Amino acid sequence: MSNAAILLAAGLGTRMRSAMPKALHPLAGRPMLQHLLEQVCQVFDRVVVVVGPDMPALEAAAAPHQTVVQAERLGTGHAALQAAAALEGFTGSVTVLYADNSLITAETMSRLRATAESATLALLAMRPTDPARYGRVLTDTTGSVTRIVEWADASPEERAVGLCNAGVVSAPAAKLFGWLRAIRNDNAQGEYYLTDVVALAAAEGGRVEAVEAPEDELRGINSRIELAEAEAAVQRRLRHAAMAGGATLVQPESVVFAHDTKLGRDVLIGPNVVFAPGVVIEDNVEIRAFSHLEGCTVRAGAVIGPFARLRPGTLVERNAHVGNFVELKAAVLGEGAKANHLSYIGDATVGARANIGAGTITCNYDGVNKHRTVIGEGAFIGSDTALVAPVRVGARALVAAGSVITQDVPDDALAIARGRQANKPGRGFKGKKG
Repeated sequence: MSNAAILLAAGLGTRMRSAMPKALHPLAGRPMLQHLLEQVCQVFDRVVVVVGPDMPALEAAAAPHQTVVQAERLGTGHAALQAAAALEGFTGSVTVLYADNSLITAETMSRLRATAESATLALLAMRPTDPARYGRVLTDTTGSVTRIVEWADASPEERAVGLCNAGVVSAPAAKLFGWLRAIRNDNAQGEYYLTDVVALAAAEGGRVEAVEAPEDELRGINSRIELAEAEAAVQRRLRHAAMAGGATLVQPESVVFAHDTKLGRDVLIGPNVVFAPGVVIEDNVEIRAFSHLEGCTVRAGAVIGPFARLRPGTLVERNAHVGNFVELKAAVLGEGAKANHLSYIGDATVGARANIGAGTITCNYDGVNKHRTVIGEGAFIGSDTALVAPVRVGARALVAAGSVITQDVPDDALAIARGRQANKPGRGFKGKKG
């Protein structure tokens, strides 16, 4: 049977206290909407995303999937109904999900779909540690769901029920859209609630099934606090996946991953390492404590850190070393090359086995444009050197400590670019008493 998903993403994020649409708030470095879309696309044939008016950034995040606009925010049932025109003539099953329930896995969605094929309607439910103010899922003696009662309307006995609504429903398209058109807004909020389709389905005499999933998957994200809790859940998944894939995390709870971090085998990651998006780490790499990596590739056998920063466009080749308080940006550090202390290497290519002394910087910006520095294989750059780009240091060249290099240095040459030392005998503390 063909199937489609409707993703409700029109929320403004009022409780986030944010000008950004709720579904654009990031988890592990990408919008929560895209986390959900990644899983949805593994299960569903078609996807329609419901956005609010004037949300171009959200529409871009949903691309290439079709978007429809909920011009008036009249509730979740009304939002889901906006996708009816986009799915006109569709005869398969339709599942409605929420962009702020972004941690649902493809496996759970597949179980929901399979249940919906033999039921009139299926929904997701959970048993949270603290049911708090969740709506309760009420069932009859056969286990069929009869209705969902909101916490505010529930009796003490109903509030004692541990099975809670996650809001996600799945049913045949014609049935679902028929129920959506039939729901009413005669409630305290004057809104059309998606959950009201459950009672309509039960009233027809059909079987409504609840599919249970873990709270970590089904938690909603409506505030900064809940966003932080969801981030913690995502990080737990990513850390477990990294270790299952052959990486060692010395202090797992302190390591922060991005959604797309790629790690090889036998990678050793120290405490308090942060991976922003776009990082690829090959086998047998060691990343020491308090390093920050983004948009970079580190080849096999390299050592990074501690306290290193690799910025976008950086490539660290095999067996190279990047030491403490070294920053690389749009740079290539060649095979076996070393930059071990207190240096900035930006817009540069460093040849194999070259050595960058402590305090070296590439002066890559002239106030208008960026320029590149090229350092040849086996070159040695002395401590406290400034390389004023564009400039080239040849292979096996030696640059004396404290130099300011503004001209190219030939292969095998010694370059000295500093004022001559002058000693004045007896002038050290001349005239100073005590």
